[in-house]
Amino acid sequence: MSRDLKKEIDEIRRSGRISREGLELILTAPAGDDTGYLFEAARDTSLRIFGRDIYLRGLVEFTSHCKNDCYYCGIRRSNTKADRYRLTEEEILACCDAGAGLGFSTFVLQGGDDPYYDDERMCHIISSIRARHPDCAITLSIGERSRKTYQSYYDAGANRYLLRHETANEDHYGMLHPSSMSGKDRKRCLFDLKEIGYQVGCGIMVGTPCQTRDDIYEDILFMQELGPHMIGIGPFIAHKDTPFANEDNGSVDVTLKLLAILRLIFPKVLLPATTALGTADGAGREKGILAGANVLMPNLSPPDVRGKYLLYDGKICTGEEAAECRICLQKRIESIGYHVSDDRGDHPDFRN
Repeated sequence: MSRDLKKEIDEIRRSGRISREGLELILTAPAGDDTGYLFEAARDTSLRIFGRDIYLRGLVEFTSHCKNDCYYCGIRRSNTKADRYRLTEEEILACCDAGAGLGFSTFVLQGGDDPYYDDERMCHIISSIRARHPDCAITLSIGERSRKTYQSYYDAGANRYLLRHETANEDHYGMLHPSSMSGKDRKRCLFDLKEIGYQVGCGIMVGTPCQTRDDIYEDILFMQELGPHMIGIGPFIAHKDTPFANEDNGSVDVTLKLLAILRLIFPKVLLPATTALGTADGAGREKGILAGANVLMPNLSPPDVRGKYLLYDGKICTGEEAAECRICLQKRIESIGYHVSDDRGDHPDFRN
């Protein structure tokens, strides 16, 4: 390993910051011994704060309808081949009940930006989950809303919100989204959510079309400005029925390096080893944990709809029952020396 690379990693660890030159140095370093020190540093940082605990979030993908037309997404409005569905409130509650029986204490309601689930309907769903599972964490991942709407969700019992900013660069944002959407609006939502009191998650896809290292550096600077409690990153994976069908997928190697960098910059952040990472590499989730990640998001959705919620091609675990998913992940986590925590896994700043 070069002296410059080790010095850069040590400086990130010490200062919680990275230079543009340092990012370039790390992302272009060859795999192997040159990056082993990076992953070791990130792992040590995670172990110091979280120990060997890995937190599970039970994912409920409750609607594949979406009013938006993001160019990379398999459930974009213009994809007439997408198999659309909506779960009823009773079905959503049944997923959460089943998850609670398996030991889950966090439920993530994720879906397209679907106007059918208006404020009244969403607030009723949230309050019903809260009533049945008063000690759980309720995370929402349903896109851009007004501050008033976010406040109503919070008041109903939601306490976390995931909203990937996708890219902090406005020009790049315009390459990934139609003109009806803007990065400025996305950022406004994230700051609104944080001010309301949510534990907030942002993030990017690694290797999206036209993404540059300058874009990634701008993303890191934005994250430092926001100060998120969760950061979700995974490799871009193309979907066959989108405008990006023929684009190259993102790099697993770069994704792992960025996970490690983010762990060093944000020591206390909750950092998932994403399903996309596991899709791109059969051992991707294990590699993610060994690069500093500490969250996994197994699927609690009914098996008959999992194959319909396809944001990208090749998604793993679409046919498994929730119990199968959990048992499989637990074994895989234990195989690398970690264990599933029964804690709901709040950000350290939100713990009592």
